[in-house]
Amino acid sequence: MDPHKIVSREEWLVARKAHLANEKALTKARDELSRERRALPWVKIDKGYVFQGPNGKETLADLFDGRSQLIVYHFMLGPGSKHRCPGCSFLADHIDGSLVHLAHHDVTLLVVSRAPFAELAAFKKRMGWRFKWVSSFGSQFNYDYHVSFTNDQVSSGKVDYNYSMQDGNDELPGASVFYKDAIGDIFHTYSSYGRGGDLLIGAYNYLDLTPKGRNETGPNYALADWVRLHDSYGDGDSVDLSRSHHAAQASEACRGAVRDEP
Repeated sequence: MDPHKIVSREEWLVARKAHLANEKALTKARDELSRERRALPWVKIDKGYVFQGPNGKETLADLFDGRSQLIVYHFMLGPGSKHRCPGCSFLADHIDGSLVHLAHHDVTLLVVSRAPFAELAAFKKRMGWRFKWVSSFGSQFNYDYHVSFTNDQVSSGKVDYNYSMQDGNDELPGASVFYKDAIGDIFHTYSSYGRGGDLLIGAYNYLDLTPKGRNETGPNYALADWVRLHDSYGDGDSVDLSRSHHAAQASEACRGAVRDEP
């Protein structure tokens, strides 16, 4: 980390107040961006999607669980895959604490992957997560929302991800939002991919407050350089600051999803 200028408390306060003006401008810009997001047009969903979960087969309407708003996190886990994405898992670690609050504010939040439900349930048990995780195996859901891709699409060299044609694997992450009205019609209101997921990772907000920031300075310049599954750090809650963490080579999916701009 580069050395910083050391100043008096009075000089620091001048600099801090100047930065506060920028922070306030960003807050107002973010509020306006959120307003624009809420004003986006919607697409009515006519296709019947069926998922497999802890309650057996469920439709998309069932997933709302009596609420009018549904947020789906697309966790990249395909059928039979041995890869457990550290980036998706990092984000998933932040879900459980919000569930009770969202449920009491007319929002259902859950996770969808294409792997069969038994594979999802086993990994969920290992990680100790409580959120609902359902499988879209056998349906077009993941493909329709551009987070899963066929072998032909991948072998062509480019996939339609984050609203552009780019390099990609067969599974990539994202989040989609849906609304169900009083008569039961369902609408797709929003989807976000790539670095759009940063917004859902609370640990990043803490890191952004620190002098070193996210400190992702390894070969990938992304979370793949340091994040591990939370049961795989091996040192409990302690960190040996004298040792560097050299993460295993990240998959193209982890690197691409994290680096790509929202």
